[in-house]
Amino acid sequence: MMNNTEIMNKGINCLLEKLGVVETEQFISVIIREKFDYTKWQREQFDNIGAEEFNAAAIAYAKENPIDFTK
Repeated sequence: MMNNTEIMNKGINCLLEKLGVVETEQFISVIIREKFDYTKWQREQFDNIGAEEFNAAAIAYAKENPIDFTK
């Protein structure tokens, strides 16, 4: 199990890789400013999606973003 520092470092690295420096800073600013509630956001994102649509999106994402288990 990773400690909090390791999780934060890994998360920031993911954001930097996908968003770049400027957008990562913007993302962090929005999260802090908006008092972001991940659970509420997740419900808003996924409550109106049927199981088949969600499954199809997950499969498509997995195909586009394969996991490298050698890391």
